[in-house]
Amino acid sequence: MPTIHDVAKHAGVTPTTVSRVLNNRGYISDKTRKKVYSSMEHLNYQPNEIARSLKNKQSNIIGLIVPDVSHPFFAAFASQIEYYAYENGMKVLLCNSHLDPVKEKEYIDMMRGNRVDGIIMSSHTLETEQYQNVQSPIVTFDRQIGDIPYISSDNYMGGKLATELLIKQGCRKIAHICGNLQLNLLANERSKAFLDVVNVHNVEHIVIETDTNVFHNQEYQKMIRQLLADHPDLDGVFATSDIIAAYVIKECIELGIKVPEQIKVIGYDDVSIAPWITPSLTTIRQPIEDIGKLAIKLLSQQINKEEYVIKNQLDVELIERASTL
Repeated sequence: MPTIHDVAKHAGVTPTTVSRVLNNRGYISDKTRKKVYSSMEHLNYQPNEIARSLKNKQSNIIGLIVPDVSHPFFAAFASQIEYYAYENGMKVLLCNSHLDPVKEKEYIDMMRGNRVDGIIMSSHTLETEQYQNVQSPIVTFDRQIGDIPYISSDNYMGGKLATELLIKQGCRKIAHICGNLQLNLLANERSKAFLDVVNVHNVEHIVIETDTNVFHNQEYQKMIRQLLADHPDLDGVFATSDIIAAYVIKECIELGIKVPEQIKVIGYDDVSIAPWITPSLTTIRQPIEDIGKLAIKLLSQQINKEEYVIKNQLDVELIERASTL
């Protein structure tokens, strides 16, 4: 079985250089890196990941827990996390919680037992005390827990921009469809902004909360159809996700309600489907790439015992498309 010394000899470099390539430490030129990897492939050399982990006290593996990776936003979020983790010499262990607190806790325990270097949490089922008891670097998305560093977009500004646009476009009775507000999420600021704006402008409004399982797509059709039946004079909808907004457009089309002529619709996130549906969806864009990049940076800073910022709020952007014109 070939050793690191065999690889070094074949590549014409020192064993230390091979080690630096394997551990992504220090500056290594692309030419040298390619020579080392070429020699590893030629010799069929397989690094001993367990030994490296014990020696370095790092596994170069991080955990990512999402509520539902099939949801377009979290699929894009996971993709960005993986991309920037790999750029920083890390691999990602992806876990799907489906908002099940038992499952979420089992995943955390598994990650701790397998010596992951840190955890990125975008699932929010467990009580805050259980997050604070995790003895590993941790970053949360859209939830503020003690002194754990967290990332969010400017949810209040997003809700404000969305609601003001509908009012500007002439809407006088607006429905707001949001996740369950009992969940302690920073995303609830979107709903707070909605209420502040409609009250300032004295606009009639309805707030509809989804089930605690905010990703239960099968319930959306029934909920939206009931909303449209109960409020035939509705002329605006602000949904706190593009998926819900897409269901609103779908139901309107099936019921013969014209979007945007009769009802104007705006979503949130700017996931990949937003410009594809008909009419294309006006939405609030969250900077998913920047969120993923920052999450890895914050985790790396904790792992390397560097200073880091606890509160990290990123700007949002209003993207106007056909559904509100």
